[in-house]
Amino acid sequence: MSVAEIESAIVQLPAKEVTELMAWLQNYHEQIWDRQIEEDLEAGRLDKLLAEVDEEHRDGLARPL
Repeated sequence: MSVAEIESAIVQLPAKEVTELMAWLQNYHEQIWDRQIEEDLEAGRLDKLLAEVDEEHRDGLARPL
């Protein structure tokens, strides 16, 4: 199924179902994001950034949120 076909089907949905679809898509997108972060962590792609964060924290540059 193409994106154009999906878009065509979506515009035919009642507003309530569009809202349900949006919630589902948001959840699905979050799952994809979480998997990507986990893969990046495991592959070491975030090591440099995490080291910088640790250094800033040690230097007292971090503030509570």
